[in-house]
Amino acid sequence: MKIMIQAIETAKEVINIEVAGLKHMSTNLGNDFSQAVSTIIDTKGRVIICGMGKSGLIGKKIVASLASTGTPSFFMHPGEAFHGDLGMVKPEDIFIAISNSGETDEVLKLLPFLNDNENFIIGMTGDADSTLAKHSHCHLNVAVPKEACPLQLAPTSSTTAALVMGDALTVALMEERNFKPENFARFHPGGSLGRRLLSKVKDEMVNENLPVVSSDAPLLDVINTISSGKLGIALVKNKTLINAIITDGDLRRAMEKYGKNVFDLKASDIATINPLSTTSDSSYQLAFELMHEKGISSLVVKESENIVGVLKI
Repeated sequence: MKIMIQAIETAKEVINIEVAGLKHMSTNLGNDFSQAVSTIIDTKGRVIICGMGKSGLIGKKIVASLASTGTPSFFMHPGEAFHGDLGMVKPEDIFIAISNSGETDEVLKLLPFLNDNENFIIGMTGDADSTLAKHSHCHLNVAVPKEACPLQLAPTSSTTAALVMGDALTVALMEERNFKPENFARFHPGGSLGRRLLSKVKDEMVNENLPVVSSDAPLLDVINTISSGKLGIALVKNKTLINAIITDGDLRRAMEKYGKNVFDLKASDIATINPLSTTSDSSYQLAFELMHEKGISSLVVKESENIVGVLKI
């Protein structure tokens, strides 16, 4: 128990130190940050981020955030860059170099080429007087009062600061680009948001083995059809047209109203004719919003007054 209490206290101290570091970092924001944002917005090139060790790991996350929110970006390992990968760097590209000390040798070796190539250099360091900071066109200061590591050796507060600076840059660029959910969805077609925003109703609806009963079907058949169909509804067919539904709620209300006589009813007695519906070519997102607004989990899909499918959340 004593060890558990001490571990919790240590965790709280680490969190508090890192929060204090972020607050300190926010006081150093200034014109250089605005210049970085405006330069990235105006460029026709890409954003290239490099860093060694932990800085490199942070750089990869920042690249992922930028790329997924409308800023073409990629990560370049400084060692690989010095041995040929610099051939990928175009003059119009923005180069963000991350080094907490600002003295990382592998990063500094790239500066002569970047200057000769006329790249705009953004340095992200914890030392405004470092070589990298002084040789950058603008400097993003990620200095923190101290690391959360009790030995002041392992990068902790400093890597958190760099990560948050990357997030700040990402969000500022999103706002400048007026980046919208549908833009985000285009870059995340495999996610739930991308699925909703990019799909049509026909891509998501159930249109095979639909739970259909005739209008004169006894209530017991209706109940069995709803259970076996697993959509929470039964579709009701009147002659050649499927134009009505019976939901679980309809069954409960019928039982409350008719009591033991409920099984004398037919499907047509409790069915809802021309229910709330959508079309197969409608946006899945709009259908999703309609279902959420109406508090329903199933929505019928109609074509020419005939129900052809069911959209289920």
